[in-house]
Amino acid sequence: MPAQSERIRCPACGENAVLKRQPVYDDNFRKVGEKRSCAACGHRFEDETAVPCAAPRRLSIFDDDDAPAPVDLFGDDEKQRGCRHCRHYLVNPFTQRCAIHNKRVEATDDCDRFERKDAP
Repeated sequence: MPAQSERIRCPACGENAVLKRQPVYDDNFRKVGEKRSCAACGHRFEDETAVPCAAPRRLSIFDDDDAPAPVDLFGDDEKQRGCRHCRHYLVNPFTQRCAIHNKRVEATDDCDRFERKDAP
């Protein structure tokens, strides 16, 4: 199993580096501790409080003004005009049919004789 790692700012070499965590075992192969060191220079840290975590870098190139406007592809009159919202749409376990045209349809099909289904 690979050692766990995280980004640090090493006080010895001054670099943004990776913290290496390696388990320490006793003679009976029981974990008794953990070694922490800088991957760049090998500087060892005695305990968890001595590890200086690096602040995450945030890009300041974009701000909220650069976000794209939401896209609305269909108008309100075009939404939900599919067969599944029509009162003539019949569903059974084997097929979906249109009661007007007496043919197989899909839920996303539409036609010019659409009539909205009553609310349940």
